[in-house]
Amino acid sequence: QVQLVESGGGLVQAGGSLRLSCAASGRTFTNYAMGWFRQAPGKEREFVATISWSTGSTYYADSVKGRFTISRDNAKNTVYLQMNSLKAEDTAVYYCATKFITRWPSMSESEYTYWGQGTQVTVSS
Repeated sequence: QVQLVESGGGLVQAGGSLRLSCAASGRTFTNYAMGWFRQAPGKEREFVATISWSTGSTYYADSVKGRFTISRDNAKNTVYLQMNSLKAEDTAVYYCATKFITRWPSMSESEYTYWGQGTQVTVSS
């Protein structure tokens, strides 16, 4: 049973930084991708970033490019999302998700099989 557990959310002032973690367990993630998505109040869930567990290749949404960095520690089965220069519009529940790679990059939430429970990020302006 695949499990994804996010942590690291919280309240931060605009311009500040947070690092989210997603600990994965339950299988070997070779040829899998990990994605970060977010959902703000009253809005649909949107893609943030994705990384290949095997190659480390990354892809970002335009809205976070240059501010957010996705990385992984294969030994710990953990993926990180370093978020810098945070803005009020980054406020959302952040979810990690994983899927077997059939195409790259995958930005549609419907393609992801397993999801974490989410962690709240609130940026005060």
